[in-house]
Amino acid sequence: MVLSSSHKVVADAPKPSGPPAAPARPVPVELSDRYNAAAILKRIQESASVSQKDGAHELTFRALGTGCRISIVAQPAVATALRTAVLNWVANFEAKYSRFWPESLISHINRSAGGDWIPLDAEAERLFHLCNELHFLTRGILDPTALPLIQLWNWKEPRVALPTDAEIAAAQAKVGWRKVQRAPGKIRLPETGMSVDLGGVGKEYAVDQISQLARQFGATGALVDFGADLRVFGLPADGRPAWHIGLEDPRNPGSCWTGLAVRDAAVATSGDYIRRFEREGVRYGHILDVRTGRPVANGVRAVSVMAPSCTQAGMLSTAIFVLGPEEGVRMLDSTIGVSGAIVTESGTVTSRTFFNHATS
Repeated sequence: MVLSSSHKVVADAPKPSGPPAAPARPVPVELSDRYNAAAILKRIQESASVSQKDGAHELTFRALGTGCRISIVAQPAVATALRTAVLNWVANFEAKYSRFWPESLISHINRSAGGDWIPLDAEAERLFHLCNELHFLTRGILDPTALPLIQLWNWKEPRVALPTDAEIAAAQAKVGWRKVQRAPGKIRLPETGMSVDLGGVGKEYAVDQISQLARQFGATGALVDFGADLRVFGLPADGRPAWHIGLEDPRNPGSCWTGLAVRDAAVATSGDYIRRFEREGVRYGHILDVRTGRPVANGVRAVSVMAPSCTQAGMLSTAIFVLGPEEGVRMLDSTIGVSGAIVTESGTVTSRTFFNHATS
């Protein structure tokens, strides 16, 4: 029961740009009584652990389909209150937006495909508006309606055969964010079999929100890391002048090929070297291209992007993954305020400013 999808999905090549900055709003901290968030919170609490590391207050837990870690630089009372607020917020978010949770808003929307309009509150409207903006900015690379293809290529399932051309075409026919009907306070999927999945934006959005929550509580610094998508502000408690972030080597998982020194920024990584399957000697990664209905296969293994927000970093890392090294590095170099690296099967391509932040 998680939010993050098993695949990221890509489509047409985007123009270099970034999503609009989300306005700062107070982040709610009370556990909601909707969508059975209490059951999600119980499961998250059972996985949570608290520790001290290098002078910071560490909170780790599993949620949104991944491992989550928050390093908090704050007074003990602030850190304690913040930990409670973080778990409540994440439980609310997963209960409301996980396609795997039968009581969620997303599940309700998907079950109603081809039927009635579904009412949305202000928060859900903002999130779907963000989906719309990211879909536009990436020219369809992030398509929240790609779930039929995601389910068809489910990398976790044992494989007897690959999807047929007919199966791929049938799934593609159910995909298309532009088909979704949206009006103030409501949304509708007009065709039976359509479905939405926020896995391509939800985790990054959550990182940005938790970072804002830490500021709201008065932390002087924090690192929020949800499955290698992260954001930092302030300075670490050990006195270093920046947060040091290791980038995992997709050609040697478990080790880092370099590190970054990051201040008041976010880093997101898209890769297909773990979530994948192989058949007859061919590897099929989890990042899909809705133009072909098939996994991306351009030699890229991972893309890491540093940007002002995790939402923007995640958008760019996914887009660049499908574009490949040549077009991808042009996007990095032409987008103000970002830098990144593209790791391929044969080498590494970086933006002009990447090594301004590299530490090793």
